[in-house]
This record gives sequence, structure tokens and C-alpha cells, in this order.
Amino acid sequence: MPADDEPRSDDLWSIGQLAERAGVTVKTVRFYSDRGLLPEAARSGGGHRRYGPDALDRLRLIRSLRTLDLPVPDVSRVLDEKGQDDVLEDVIAGQLKEVGSRLAALRWREAALQLLADRTTPQERAERLRLVGAVSTPPGTAALARFWRCWLPARLPSRVVAAVVDRAVPVPPDTPTPAQVLAFARLQDFVTSPCFVAGPRAGTDYGQPEVHASGKGYRPAVLYEGLPEAFELAAPDVRAGRAPREGEALDCFVAVHAAALNRRDTPDFRRTLHRMLAAEPRIDRYWQLAAEVVTPPAGTAQPTPGSTDNWLRAALGATAAPQ
Repeated sequence: MPADDEPRSDDLWSIGQLAERAGVTVKTVRFYSDRGLLPEAARSGGGHRRYGPDALDRLRLIRSLRTLDLPVPDVSRVLDEKGQDDVLEDVIAGQLKEVGSRLAALRWREAALQLLADRTTPQERAERLRLVGAVSTPPGTAALARFWRCWLPARLPSRVVAAVVDRAVPVPPDTPTPAQVLAFARLQDFVTSPCFVAGPRAGTDYGQPEVHASGKGYRPAVLYEGLPEAFELAAPDVRAGRAPREGEALDCFVAVHAAALNRRDTPDFRRTLHRMLAAEPRIDRYWQLAAEVVTPPAGTAQPTPGSTDNWLRAALGATAAPQ
């Protein structure tokens, strides 16, 4: 006689009977059993697997989870851990993130193929192929962040560097146009060119701006912490396409530079600052491509740190007339 807590033999199903009731193959049941997802209730005298009625519900749940492409380890977590709802929610969130990444990669591949399918000269197509072939899908921004960390002045506090990088590195769109794919590919190619790989501090044509080498007393953290306020003040004028002019934005821009250089805001300082910034090695190409990356189709380019800095320097030049 079986013990009270043991299943009766006539309540147990063979592997074939369970498979038939669940609408799956015997091979499927054996697969899940071998991986510990579907425990057997007992073994027959001949050593064959036997399953209780609760195995049917468990098998159906396993099939539902696997239909969603959940990996076997995640299915096991959902089945066996306490707080099943919380575990399932966590697993689903992870799967949604993975699916989103796959979709983004497919959209970038599609846009890249459309770009290459455009009618162009053989030379231009070869160049496009070289550019897009160097971009991962979905694209990463590590090279762009590395460029800015190299370009910024040495010994800048890490929190300031992180804030600058966050503002300066464009976020690639999830659903790009072919033009945006090309712009991002050109941007990545730009920051990984030999002159930048060697390092902007290595004396190349793209060396650091004069203001970064302003001698003793220069406080770059003050500059890079203060510039965002000036950029924010200038953004409405840049967005509206207004000509560079005097005003609060320019005063803030000059005041930040003066504080960083331990100088006072005087007409003479403004003339000196205009000269220093005019001699700054330009990265306009970076900002142009960055704007193309983030501007949606038929959209209006939004102000960037680069475009607002250009506007403010132009305003400074228009008002800091030489003596």
C-alpha cells in the first residue's frame, strides 16, 4: 500500500500520456524533465517516468513562457522561486529590454541597407560601405565619449567630465533614417581619425583650445560648470535663428570665462577673450554631424552646445571691437 503522501499509481501518467494531454511530443516532455523544469512524481517498476496531474499545468506554463522566448534558466526562476509574480515581472522586463535592443539593431541595419541601396557613384557607395561597416548595430557611443574625455583639460573633476560628455554625446535614434545612419557613421569616423586617436593633446591640428592652456590660476571646472547656463540662455535665440547680439546670454558667457581665468569682465578682457576663442581649434564638424544624428526627418535642428557656443562667440566678436 502506498503511503498517504505518495500518489496512487492510477493517478499517475506516463510520459506519453502527459505529452498527449499537453499536445506536445514525448521528446519535449523529456527535454524539460531532464533540465529539472518538470519533476516526475515517481518511477514505474520498470524505471519509466510517471507524472501527476499537476504536471500538466506546469507543462502548459512552461510552454507559454518558452513561446515568449524566455531562456530555460529564466523559466526555472519563474517556476521555482517564491514571489513568482515579482520574478516574472523582472524576467519580462529583461526580455523587453533585449527585444528592444534587437529591434533597434534591425532598424539600424535596415536604414544602413537603404543608404547603400541609394543610387550613388561606385566611389560614394564604397565610401558609405566603409563608414557604416565600422558602426555596430545598434550603435555605441564609446568612441564619442572617449574623444571628449581626451579633448577636455587634464585634471578636470570626474563629475564635470561626466556632465560634459552627457551633453556632448548625441543619443542615436532608435528608428534612424538613412541620412542619420550616415551622419552617425561619419561622426564616429571623425572622432576615430588618426589625429584624434593620437590625442588632441599631442600637438595635432586639433589640439586643445588656447583657453585650456591659460597658465597658472586657470580653473577649468569653473568654466565647464558655468557654460551650460550661458548655453541655455542663448538657446532661444539660436532656435529662432536670431543674429548674435549683446544681452544676458553673452554677459553670462563672458562672466564664466572671466571667473575661470581669474579676470574681470572689462572691454579689454572681452577683446582678449575674443582673440583666445577665435584661435580655438574648431570642432564645428563634430557639432554639425551631431545635430544631423539627433534631428528627426523634416525636423528643425535643436540648439547644441556647439551651435550655442558658436552663436555666443559670434556675439562676442560683434561687440568686442578692437581699439
